[in-house]
Amino acid sequence: MKNLVLMGLILASCMPKDQALNVIDIQGHRGARGLAPENSIPAFILAADMGVKTLELDLVVSKDSQLVVSHEPFFSSDFCLDSDGIAIPKDSIINMFQLTYEEIMRFDCGTIRNPGFPEQKRIPSFKPLLSDVIDSVESFTRNKGLEPLRYNIELKTTKETDTVFHPSPQAFSDLVYDLLKEKNLLDRVTIQSFDFRTLQYFNRTYPEVELVLLIENELDWTSNIDSLGFKPEVYSPYYRLLSQEKVRDIQNAGMKVIPWTVNDFFDINKVLAWQVDGIITDYPDRALIITKKK
Repeated sequence: MKNLVLMGLILASCMPKDQALNVIDIQGHRGARGLAPENSIPAFILAADMGVKTLELDLVVSKDSQLVVSHEPFFSSDFCLDSDGIAIPKDSIINMFQLTYEEIMRFDCGTIRNPGFPEQKRIPSFKPLLSDVIDSVESFTRNKGLEPLRYNIELKTTKETDTVFHPSPQAFSDLVYDLLKEKNLLDRVTIQSFDFRTLQYFNRTYPEVELVLLIENELDWTSNIDSLGFKPEVYSPYYRLLSQEKVRDIQNAGMKVIPWTVNDFFDINKVLAWQVDGIITDYPDRALIITKKK
């Protein structure tokens, strides 16, 4: 770990002098997945305490229409135990859209370390409600005297899984909007999705909400925007799909560029040198080492 920190400091010294690092939006991916159980309240609190500006998280919906913070609409056998504390078979699909939230919260998704993240602490964790995440984070930042954080919330929908793993994009979006309005957070939230339908519905129905187009295809960015039918506030592709020229062109078209998921020190340094507006990372500590003003 000491070597990683030293590497980060060396890379930070190589950053362009005119880069406004203090305005880079460092987003903790699923909280801080590299360091704590993903999409858990401990991970969000850790990221907030580190100094991120935005918490990135994912939503699914339970059988009783509760907004649950989870990347998949099912329990991953890689890092979740079932309600009896037993390992979940690899070929098992436990659909949260068919479970009440009371049933969902009996599963432990933190005691087993995600094998892809060796630095991740083992913390017994259940999948929280969005409302509980917001309440916990807002209370933490207020008590610590920190600036209020932003939330970058992904709605997990696809046409193929409508009404099977989640409600329709319209019903899903309405649930999310109503909760965010109730929490008075609409001015500190972006809604992101790979599903063009979800973003199109938000754009038509709730135009005051800032939107983020997530991209993993290799189409030209202009083709993706044409298919979407409007310019979102943020264009957010997988970072390997970007180049300095593409970043400049997208920004000149009036959109911010915030790539995902940038974890390696060298990659973080590279995309920051392209003058991106922010990055989404599993290791916000690494990004903050580079962007910390000296």
